[in-house]
Amino acid sequence: MLEALQYDFIQNAIISGVLVSIAAGIIGSLVIANKITFLAGGIAHSSYGGIGLAIFLGVPVLFGATIFAVATAVIISLLTLKNRNRIDAIIGIMWAFGMALGIIFVDLTPGYNVDLMSYLFGSIIAVSKEDLIYLVILDFFIIALVILFYKEILAVSYDSEFAQLRGINVKFFYTLILILAALSVVGAIKVVGLILVIALLTIPTYLAEMFVKRLSSMMILSSIIATLFTLIGLCISYYFDISSGASIIVVGVISLLLFKFLGKK
Repeated sequence: MLEALQYDFIQNAIISGVLVSIAAGIIGSLVIANKITFLAGGIAHSSYGGIGLAIFLGVPVLFGATIFAVATAVIISLLTLKNRNRIDAIIGIMWAFGMALGIIFVDLTPGYNVDLMSYLFGSIIAVSKEDLIYLVILDFFIIALVILFYKEILAVSYDSEFAQLRGINVKFFYTLILILAALSVVGAIKVVGLILVIALLTIPTYLAEMFVKRLSSMMILSSIIATLFTLIGLCISYYFDISSGASIIVVGVISLLLFKFLGKK
């Protein structure tokens, strides 16, 4: 693996993996704390509509996916806040609609024959300099907002009714968390893909919960664990010439199972 570091695409892959892991650790902690894993999954799959639209319009895929994912997050936030007992149906509809829309836009794009599997399962070696810039900005944006509104986010995540009584705008921060989740999903497209992104958001946090209880500590430890999974998965992917996204997630799942099994002893 060391000899491969001389190649730019390998360097970009490692850097992007670390940057995505930082975002995944922070946002994954919020997703677990707010019990919105299914919502985040719905946003992830719905953003495929943005990918298809970007391809159809000839604009950068990350740009199209970002706009579509954020719009989906806002819509899901508005709908689920008023219809908590219909969350599963709402997410299922948005999930299916986004995927279907993406497929239709791609079908309507003349002469487009690029393999879309890379967007579904990741293609980290295809990460560009522009993607890295996006990820750096994303990480700074997430970290800045979490530091700035940490108390409010903490209150909303663990006791929204109490937060409401204290005058905290629960709707705003609930929507903000979903938007940050949407941005993180888009950032992880090239690393693990839309299908596997929820695993990267949740597995490190599940492991971190075994060792820490504070939200801030969980964010830090989750980011570290996600980074380790990513780097190990990349090494496995390189040596065995297999999908990087799948390798990263398999490493995470095996690690989780081992820790859960050993924790019962």
